[in-house]
Amino acid sequence: MAKKKFVVGAFSDEAVLFPAVKKIRTAGYKIQDVYTPFPVHGLDHALGMRETSLHTAGFIYGITGTTTALSCMSWIFTRDWPLNIGGKPHFALPAWVPITFELTVLFAAVGMVLTFCYLCQLAPFVKKHHFHVRATDDLFIMAIECTDKTNTDELQAFLSSTGATEVNVQEAEPGWWYGRYDKEQQLIVEPTAVA
Repeated sequence: MAKKKFVVGAFSDEAVLFPAVKKIRTAGYKIQDVYTPFPVHGLDHALGMRETSLHTAGFIYGITGTTTALSCMSWIFTRDWPLNIGGKPHFALPAWVPITFELTVLFAAVGMVLTFCYLCQLAPFVKKHHFHVRATDDLFIMAIECTDKTNTDELQAFLSSTGATEVNVQEAEPGWWYGRYDKEQQLIVEPTAVA
């Protein structure tokens, strides 16, 4: 995967961050992401992100759990292994409500957790580039993706004028890759000369 160039700015306060995001988006730069030490209300709207569809996925997973529970129990108790339990009918829907509820909640919860991890690119042995050491401590970090036409010096000056306390240029892989943080990986092994 090819490395991309990013201009990274650090902001000390969210009151300075919001106007900076609006100015940078108005200037036409592409903000890769903003890393904050705590959730900031309204930042996703300021970045122009669409609303999450996680609740829709949860509904679909819940309906899948309900359908699975009802279809399995109806097939087992009416076709596969019909038992006469206290004279009750084979298709005893009121007796199946607890199991149906439990499978609905189970499918919705597990499905939403897995979907959330996929959307946020969270998984074991997967690493992303950290743009600043204090990104999850007390600074708000903005990473702006540079293209071939981007003048990095001009962008650094513009980012400093919007209130950034630290500005630098970094090269990083834009997505995630497999590996560990404690060991650097060399993707291409150079052949050694044999004497």
